[in-house]
Amino acid sequence: MVNGYYFTYSEDNPIKFNPFFIGEGDSLDTETKESIKTLLLALWKSEEEDYRRSEYVALSNAITGYFEKLEKRPDIFPCFDTFYEFLKEDFVEELAKEKVKEKDFDINNFLYVLRPYYKGGEYDYLLNARENLNLLQERLVIFEIDAIKNHGVLFPVCTIIIMQVFINKMRKLKGIRKMILIEEAWKAIAREGFAEYIKYLFKTVRKFFGEAIVVTQEVEDIISSPIVKQAIINNSDCKIMLDQSKYQNKFDQIQDLLGLTEKEKAMVLSVNRANEPGRKYKEVFISLGGMLSKVYRTEVSPEEYLSYTTEQTEKVKVMEYAERFGSIQRGIEVLAREQRDKKSEP
Repeated sequence: MVNGYYFTYSEDNPIKFNPFFIGEGDSLDTETKESIKTLLLALWKSEEEDYRRSEYVALSNAITGYFEKLEKRPDIFPCFDTFYEFLKEDFVEELAKEKVKEKDFDINNFLYVLRPYYKGGEYDYLLNARENLNLLQERLVIFEIDAIKNHGVLFPVCTIIIMQVFINKMRKLKGIRKMILIEEAWKAIAREGFAEYIKYLFKTVRKFFGEAIVVTQEVEDIISSPIVKQAIINNSDCKIMLDQSKYQNKFDQIQDLLGLTEKEKAMVLSVNRANEPGRKYKEVFISLGGMLSKVYRTEVSPEEYLSYTTEQTEKVKVMEYAERFGSIQRGIEVLAREQRDKKSEP
């Protein structure tokens, strides 16, 4: 409905990014350069390998030189392919002129290891996207990473891109509310060092008129990472809990983790226990900084229900009406009206 970008992976349509593209209203700043450098080092070095200071400096020079060339040559499309060609041609010559030794920066090893990401390579699609590029100005960007969370190459690249995209939005969109919502995938995120990023995010985001939200069905997933646990619990003033009846016999651990009082515990465990007959709603517990805690009814309009339903048969119906009436919004309006008319029939 808001025409956002949706990044996902399938064999037919693999996930594609372009960290080298600077969109309209954006600029090449230190953080952008650093994120590209982090990405290149992650692709080049294994987790066990450390990089030398000389290698870090060489990559900095390569990135700076590449973007200087782009300024002089607007006919060159910014992407990994043209960056790789710059390294092979221009940068190799520069290293020779500067008499940089192989032990300080092995350009041949670097080119060899990153060859799979260049045209014709196994992952040539990954960093050469030509669509969905202007992420800074896009209202809604979704990364569906469940299918790649165990992939040794795609997942680390995706997490670095997510970090780059949101930090860029957070710092550059002045006076606009920014939100990052991270759902599930906790074990994979923690394994890849994403936990440190979440820790930084929760401590920083509010200073930039933003908010960070995490969603999980299993509290165990949060507490499995000490860094994530402390970052989220200590920096989350707002806690929202749905029906916890399946945890009622082991709720003490959750109570301790979230710092709930006995009164709040009783409120959480009362959710959906005595709903009013004949009304279609769900209850939800909301705690604001421990100062205000209440259980609320959530009753939505048919239009809102149809917008967010995850029931497969209903989703199919919504898309069918969207196609028939020209847009998702119009399709939902017609379908909701039909449902109301059906209910009012004698």
